[in-house]
Amino acid sequence: MRTILIMGPGGSGRTTIAAATAQRAARAGTRTLLLSADRTDTPGAALGSPTGPAPHEAAPQLTVWRPDAADRFRDDLTAFQTRAANVLDLLGASRLDAEEVTPLPGAEELSFLRALRDAALCERYDVLVVDLPPLPQALALLGLPEELRRYLRRLLPPERQAARALRPVLGRLAGVPMPADWLYETAARWDVELAAVEAVLTDRATAVRLVAEPGPAGADAVRTAGLGLALRGLPVEALIAHRTLPETAPDSWLAGLLAQQRKTLADWQELPYDVHPVPHLGRDPRGEDDLAALAVPPVNPAPAPVGWPVGDRIAEDGVLVWHIPLPGAIRDELDLIRRGDELVITVGPFRRIVPLPSALRRCTVAGAALREGELRIRFAPDPDLWPVAGR
Repeated sequence: MRTILIMGPGGSGRTTIAAATAQRAARAGTRTLLLSADRTDTPGAALGSPTGPAPHEAAPQLTVWRPDAADRFRDDLTAFQTRAANVLDLLGASRLDAEEVTPLPGAEELSFLRALRDAALCERYDVLVVDLPPLPQALALLGLPEELRRYLRRLLPPERQAARALRPVLGRLAGVPMPADWLYETAARWDVELAAVEAVLTDRATAVRLVAEPGPAGADAVRTAGLGLALRGLPVEALIAHRTLPETAPDSWLAGLLAQQRKTLADWQELPYDVHPVPHLGRDPRGEDDLAALAVPPVNPAPAPVGWPVGDRIAEDGVLVWHIPLPGAIRDELDLIRRGDELVITVGPFRRIVPLPSALRRCTVAGAALREGELRIRFAPDPDLWPVAGR
């Protein structure tokens, strides 16, 4: 399945572009699902067909789904209370009824990730178009599975489950109760679910379409999104310059706005993205004809995945070089910290903790440089850990 993630700042028209992209794929005869995080029925307004929490066929070959976070949260909490019944009864806890439960902060994001996983694993569709929340919520959402899995591995290491028989003894020695089996089982189940979401996001068939209006605010949003996506290793399939004015705009008061758009479009042409201007229709697009008039690009074959290769320069310079593409990064906004076998990378407002490739774990950091939109980190082999020929 091809997965297209549509993202952009609030007010950029990303939901409309998502609907137009899904409609074009469906009109080409491809079984398409449009999954939207929009709380209101903006996709339905654009398509001219109401949508809701159940998958709905909006047109031939086109299904639209806006999952209800509240319902999913109630179901998850009910299931959790059932699994933890013994502990809750021991504590004398009063269980919550489904009717009194409202989603907690973060529940909506986790619910949408589960819906994304379910949609991607469904074999009824060939193309999945995902209308993500506005920036920066979308960027935080994309990093959530990896970060939560790391937290689970640190707090409840899977390898410690092998010592189940020793937990009562360890508990008496330490004077504190050991984690119960249900806690490890819950963590393992969460890890499997999060791994499935992460696999969708990192799949070779997954790519991003950025949506922004050409102008100063749109340029800032594109730069920010580009940094966040590059740090996650997600490829950008296209940059949609939405609501582009015609070159023959008759009104004189539009001259300044038109000049602003021209400058931004010229700057965007220098970026490593395919830029596709989408015209301003002079109204909010409504219905199939308006969406078709936007002429969004078709769903093309998946772009090449973003690689973080390790170059061998030992013979020439005595180092290995880790190449990390970070287009748009600024040296003053970049920070690196090594922690054991992990590297903490901070670029602008984003941070990611990544495991070092196996070869680099036996090395020490010898320096780093940012050149032509690429971070190059040099690693020198540690003589105590690096294999030596003939030894």
